[in-house]
Amino acid sequence: MEGWIKVHRSIQEHWLYQEKRVFSKYEAWLDMIMLTNHKDNKFLLGKELIEVERGSFVTSELKLMDRWNWSKTKVRNFLNLLEEDKMILKKSDKKKTTITIVNYNDYQDKETTPRPHEDHTKTIRRPQENTNKNEKNDKNDKNDKKERIIESNNHVSKMDTRCTQNVSIDNHHSMIKYDADHQYYKIAIFIRQKILLINDKAKVPKNDPSSMSKWSDDVRKIVELDKRTLAEFQELTEFAFKNDFWSTVIQSPAGFRKNWDKMFAQMKRPVSSKGNVISFKQQMDVLQQWAEGE
Repeated sequence: MEGWIKVHRSIQEHWLYQEKRVFSKYEAWLDMIMLTNHKDNKFLLGKELIEVERGSFVTSELKLMDRWNWSKTKVRNFLNLLEEDKMILKKSDKKKTTITIVNYNDYQDKETTPRPHEDHTKTIRRPQENTNKNEKNDKNDKNDKKERIIESNNHVSKMDTRCTQNVSIDNHHSMIKYDADHQYYKIAIFIRQKILLINDKAKVPKNDPSSMSKWSDDVRKIVELDKRTLAEFQELTEFAFKNDFWSTVIQSPAGFRKNWDKMFAQMKRPVSSKGNVISFKQQMDVLQQWAEGE
């Protein structure tokens, strides 16, 4: 079967596309094409300005694992398979993975000519008729222009309505970026439960994806930006909420992230006969930072 179809990237916002599922290899390949930049682009990654060429996109194995609901091994094997078949080029460093779709123009530009050459030839050869009716044609042209202006204004009005609707839809999706099945949401809920076990009157968000969106995103920052492993996260969580001091200080994932290094250093410190006790000065420093909202 020959030919092609146009699929707009906005299809990714459709509820059918966003259904939580394990992607097939075919779905993962289409997803990569839709993630690819159709023109040269720039974005800020931390303090570094990253330039991405047309036909490429920047991601990470962790992000692809989350999008496709795959294991790390399956993602890595799939990308290696595409590389072996010369479908992609992959370049990775400590911060990111850049993927280039080989022959991207075959997917993006092919068959974009508005009309076949044959139609163009027929138009050129068509005899010029009614050359003695220029005056009448001028009047018709003026009427046609008026009609086109009216149609154009109506079209703009409809576009404005659609744009407003799309903004509402985008805002809605941004609010529920981490749904109930997302691992960052689950970790945020786990921290919430630990906090409430210690203080059942603690000020925490409601137990739903929309209310927990900021907490879920703070968890994402700990994992993706700070490069903390889930094993480290679990170990430090158990330590923090068993510690008499830290269990009263940590009131959110943001607080967890802020005090990570101090808690981790104390957790790894050899246990003395007095146990892992934080000094009074350290306690005062942490409490002062907490009170100032740092």
